[in-house]
Amino acid sequence: MAILANAPAASFRFLRDHLQISESDLSKQMSTLESAGYVRSTKDGHGRGGSTTYRMTPAGERAYKAHCAALRALLDGAPGSVSHPPAG
Repeated sequence: MAILANAPAASFRFLRDHLQISESDLSKQMSTLESAGYVRSTKDGHGRGGSTTYRMTPAGERAYKAHCAALRALLDGAPGSVSHPPAG
């Protein structure tokens, strides 16, 4: 999602190469994101010459921004975030 949040679209091949995951794992992840309505895919061609391109949907953008905000709150030690006692 971080890649798609910073680009208008990304091909399956680009995502696979940059994330360094197997085609099977990427396919499963993208299917899950598409089922959730967070990404939309476009297929061009068929077989070995075909390609799939993904774009983040508005719902995906909202969910991604909310996720990033929650992570920032944890990292910043915002009220209600998980805290750990100092070591030592």
